[in-house]
Amino acid sequence: MNLNKWIRQAHRWLSIAFTLAVIINIAAMGQEEPDLWIGLLALLPLALLLLTGLYMFVLPYAGRWRRRAGANASPDAQ
Repeated sequence: MNLNKWIRQAHRWLSIAFTLAVIINIAAMGQEEPDLWIGLLALLPLALLLLTGLYMFVLPYAGRWRRRAGANASPDAQ
């Protein structure tokens, strides 16, 4: 599996983990004194979702940059 497919699959699974963490967080808020770690539980998947989402967002632009740089390279440089 290439890197792009792996990142997309990880992003999907991270979204499930984030959703479950938010549900756990909401259920814990119903308690009188929820633990701090439960409040922070959703931050790890959220941070990883941010990184994978930014990577997927930049992919189309990076392809254009590479194509443009390849077209501008002089044939003598090869």
